[in-house]
Amino acid sequence: MENPATLTPLTEELRLEALRPYQLFNTMRDETFSELVRLTAKLFNVPIGIVAFVEEEEVRFGLNYGLDPDLDRVNRWETLCSVAMLHEEISIFEDLKTRPCDLINPSLVQRLNLGFYAGSALRTPEGYSIGVLCVIDHKPRTFSPAEADLLQRLAGVVMSLLDLRLHLLQQPIWNQQLWASVYARIETSVTRLETLAALASWEEQPDSPAAQSYQASTHEEMLHVITVLAQHIEALLKGSGG
Repeated sequence: MENPATLTPLTEELRLEALRPYQLFNTMRDETFSELVRLTAKLFNVPIGIVAFVEEEEVRFGLNYGLDPDLDRVNRWETLCSVAMLHEEISIFEDLKTRPCDLINPSLVQRLNLGFYAGSALRTPEGYSIGVLCVIDHKPRTFSPAEADLLQRLAGVVMSLLDLRLHLLQQPIWNQQLWASVYARIETSVTRLETLAALASWEEQPDSPAAQSYQASTHEEMLHVITVLAQHIEALLKGSGG
């Protein structure tokens, strides 16, 4: 493992200052974000999805799907999110069993029996990375350039939603109204994604014509979901004066 200084941005002080307005999300149980991380895991057909906030010494996992509820914070130098937040592009570790990341202490990865990780930094409009949207699996798996692009797009959606949430803190019923209006527009796509994942799992050969067809359809549906989310949140931001 390298020195923690390797994982500390040169603009760390400014980054931490940019993080402060969003830190309230560390402890709150927010229905919309809970649904969003669950949806993220469903979109990529993985058991774990996380919106992680990278603080000075800890990474907070309060907004997650698939983790033990008690695991809401970990040492910053033990998590792959500390690596992913540094990069402009997606950070991908397809096989942590045989090709672990040597930038962090491996104890957390080993304890959680992680095999795959992909994370995209969450950046403020000023360009500061405050955290990561990541998808995780216990078994190794491949992650295509198309999937990487979709995860990066979805990270942009999450950041927009975080900004929208800050604008609407004084409106306690915003969650129910927002998620109902969004989910009504993507429910058919989510159901179709679940069906495609089930069909793909029945294929013995991942590169068979049928499997490739399922993958193409899955990508199309995922892109539709992300586009709908982005457009709807953008409209809400404009309506809130953001």
